[in-house]
Amino acid sequence: MFSATARRTLLAQNRAFLRSKYSPLVVGAARTAATSASATPPESVYVPGGPVIQGTVNDPTTFPPPSRGHGSHHWAFERLVSAALIPLTAAAAVTSGSQYPILDGILAISLVVHSHIGFDAVVADYLDKRKWPIVGPISKWTLRAATTGVLVGIYQFNTNDIGLTELISRVWTA
Repeated sequence: MFSATARRTLLAQNRAFLRSKYSPLVVGAARTAATSASATPPESVYVPGGPVIQGTVNDPTTFPPPSRGHGSHHWAFERLVSAALIPLTAAAAVTSGSQYPILDGILAISLVVHSHIGFDAVVADYLDKRKWPIVGPISKWTLRAATTGVLVGIYQFNTNDIGLTELISRVWTA
């Protein structure tokens, strides 16, 4: 707890600051005095709260013009892929991948696209390029490169080897 002497000292310092030329109450007067006397440039006058840096996270967000269908196409596509995985997985479990390679390929591509959409949402939400100007775009392009690599690997595995469905059934029965 402050003693009475310490409290009086702090109040006196506060009053002295409010009367000084750097106080927010007299910033306008100090700025006009500084420009008229030309002793100090107006940039050197202290402004409480510090300067606002232009071109960073202090900038206001620009909003696109309102549109009813803008985000609905993405949402509908995400739901379509998610809902399509249920019958594709059931059909792949019933049949063999070597007998139906088209079904095996569609299931593999759907799984990769579904995973890419989910990870892209995480990157967009948590590594925004305004807050993370270097890490955000690098992570987005890393995700795109990894998705492309997985698609190439799935294609190679489905065409030159046993395929995804056959691999899962062999691992399941092993």
